[in-house]
Amino acid sequence: MACMSVLTRDEAQNRAQLLDVHRYAIELDLTTGDDTFDSRTLIRFTVLADQDDTDTFVEVKPAELRSVTLDGHPLDPETLDGNRLPLKDLTPGEHELHIDAAMHYSRTGEGMHRFTDPADGETYTYTQLFLDDVQRVFAAFDQPDLKAVFDLTVTAPRTWTVLANGITEHLGDGRWKAATTPLISTYLVAVAAGPWHSVRTEHRGLPFGLHCRRSLAPHLDADADELLDVTRACFDRYHEKFTQPYPFDSYDQAFVPEFNAGAMENPGLVTFRDEFVFRSAVTDTQRQTRAMVIAHEMAHMWFGDLVTLTWWDDIWLNESFAEYMGYQTTAEATRFTDTWTDFGVTRKPWGYDADQRPSTHPVAPEDVQDTASALLNFDGISYAKGASVLRQLVAWLGEEDFLAGINTHIERHKFANATLTDFIDSLASATDRDVHAWANAWLTTTGVDTLTPELRTDNGHWHLTLHNPPPADETGRPHRITLGLYDHDPHTPHGLTPRTPLGADLSTTGTTTISAPGPRPALLVLNDGDLTYAKIRFDDESTQTLRTRLSGLPDPLTRAVVWNALRDAVRDGELPPTTYLDIARTHLPHETDLALVGGVLAFATTHVTDRYITPGRRPAALATLTDLCRDLIRRTEDGDHPGLRLIAVRHRIDTAAHPDTIAAWLTDGTVPGGPELDPELRWRILTRLAVLDATDEAAIAAELADDPSATGQEGAARCRAALPHEDAKARAWDALFHTDNLSNYLFTATAQGFWQPEQADLVHPYVARYHKDAVALAARRGPAIAEAAGHWAFPVHAVDPETLRLGQKCLRKADPTPALRRKLVDQLDDLARALRIQQQA
Repeated sequence: MACMSVLTRDEAQNRAQLLDVHRYAIELDLTTGDDTFDSRTLIRFTVLADQDDTDTFVEVKPAELRSVTLDGHPLDPETLDGNRLPLKDLTPGEHELHIDAAMHYSRTGEGMHRFTDPADGETYTYTQLFLDDVQRVFAAFDQPDLKAVFDLTVTAPRTWTVLANGITEHLGDGRWKAATTPLISTYLVAVAAGPWHSVRTEHRGLPFGLHCRRSLAPHLDADADELLDVTRACFDRYHEKFTQPYPFDSYDQAFVPEFNAGAMENPGLVTFRDEFVFRSAVTDTQRQTRAMVIAHEMAHMWFGDLVTLTWWDDIWLNESFAEYMGYQTTAEATRFTDTWTDFGVTRKPWGYDADQRPSTHPVAPEDVQDTASALLNFDGISYAKGASVLRQLVAWLGEEDFLAGINTHIERHKFANATLTDFIDSLASATDRDVHAWANAWLTTTGVDTLTPELRTDNGHWHLTLHNPPPADETGRPHRITLGLYDHDPHTPHGLTPRTPLGADLSTTGTTTISAPGPRPALLVLNDGDLTYAKIRFDDESTQTLRTRLSGLPDPLTRAVVWNALRDAVRDGELPPTTYLDIARTHLPHETDLALVGGVLAFATTHVTDRYITPGRRPAALATLTDLCRDLIRRTEDGDHPGLRLIAVRHRIDTAAHPDTIAAWLTDGTVPGGPELDPELRWRILTRLAVLDATDEAAIAAELADDPSATGQEGAARCRAALPHEDAKARAWDALFHTDNLSNYLFTATAQGFWQPEQADLVHPYVARYHKDAVALAARRGPAIAEAAGHWAFPVHAVDPETLRLGQKCLRKADPTPALRRKLVDQLDDLARALRIQQQA
């Protein structure tokens, strides 16, 4: 097969000048077998006059291209070149293009994904057409600024229900017709077909629905009230924020299997990974995350679906806005009022890390040449940094003016496309502030500012000099921040008492001076409230205060800012990783916020203990974390803190250096004092026992017989790959890199089990094999598996110079695909950082 071409920005601009696409009529037949489905497409479009070159192409990636007809005249299917069907010498005026093809089902979450549930044998299909995967399902002029209306008809097995962007009607004999859509982009078309379990209601005169596979029905039913309450509350809040009403005819939310992303904002049919249908115990923070994702995707209905980017360089306009709105609206409209703490400790570090790697890019990049490059920008910068920057914009601009500018933008560009310039112009129309200068400083630059305090006292005053040097090769950024001032609480041994905070506008010149009467505070927290995007440092006295009194800070969001600063200091080699563990050991047993406990423990295990501490010191680090988790478990014996106890139990399992305690839990089916072991905890324990060579294939098979679900299949794959035996590793490696049979989820589970720090000697021969095998795999299986191979299958625990050398050689000589190259660049930068930290420790 010929190589598939990616669409360049120049090609998209030329095609947009040539074509006006009006309507697609799509017929899909999902009854033709397990491997392919039939796809028939009619596209009505106009070729605009006064164009010198009227040649163009339509994209399609078929298993078989049966026929092509343009204006009643057949075209030769053999002219298909990879994924491009040329259309030559088009005359100005109206045209009709008919394409009949058979298309492959996907097993990697791209295009039309097909999944058979091992729990009951039922089959489900759904589309994920982002960013350029619509051509895997039907022929299209596949770029976001060629919007059209879509008529969709689907033939499915008679026991199935078909969902789509608009309300669907069953015509009989398994045929379903969806209501005609408004103008939307090709990548937003959506279909989900299968024997769904559905919960339906109405709100504001619109049909709302929740859908999942039948084996998850009891779990969806248990949470349906919460899900619908969140959905209705966010829907109503957006109608208070936006002057434009919801622009589509229904709002369905489908929880689908083996989904590559968290969710996808298809208008009228949002798809979510079905892990959000909780089948095991979860913390309130996990419920909050689910609510935030619902709010995030709903924000896209206006910002992304109604108003859509013109080209993929403005993907941040979609994702940064929805990320900001997701957290803010969840906090405003639901019971989850503390979302920004979770953002600060778990989401924002994603942006900080991405922004300090060689692959960093501006929030609004100027040079996105093609779709392959665009796909790489769905990262911590477009989401977490972008949302942080918008939060700073709201602090600087004021929410009233911000929303006025947003509503102007929506009104100007609804059912059309817009650019960064359009967005900034709309914001500028609502304020006298220089939004263009602000945008230039924040959106077109890279890197993280570091705010450093210098304090002195004299004559009854304290004086603060704030240093804000710009990142390398960049101009300075303004910051509007709050200075948190805290004194020792004389009544509580480890308490802190807040003073009235000070507001500060940091100049772009690099230095700002502030003075105030009275003694200097015992603790100064820059960016208290976390309103800007910057790393912060502490003066020496504040550092000493934090070591003894961090848990005494009264506001969890302040504690999140501090924990992030400590995290950054470890990553920058300024705080020994063992000191971070000591601070966690001292203060985490007193922490009440679940997001903070989970975030700190996650960094302490996956980064500090597994990568930043040398192998010789790892047992002591694990012992520290085990003792910490025991303290948290003892603290929660009263049953009043089930979420905190669940987090502690999970990490106690993950940090177990010896199998006895957790093996007894598995045998008894419960942790003494609770909780009883649900499937998630049972598989978690069994995975750790596999790592410690304290279980075997027979036990894994028995557990799978008790839990034959899709999650059980993944748990078994993870356990089998984690067994510390040569034959188990060989089988896992072959499944990952040579057989190509694993779905995206089973690939990830197998990769998660394979590399274990305790098994460094056993898996050492595979480190040298990784790059060659990963490069070949990515070329064969495409971007989704390439990303998984770079993320989950990379030997992250092999922190040594040879691993770094092999990776750098691969980048120079092996020509990995763009998706894999980006992951390798990031992984190798993280590896080099871990090496530096280990050498300094």
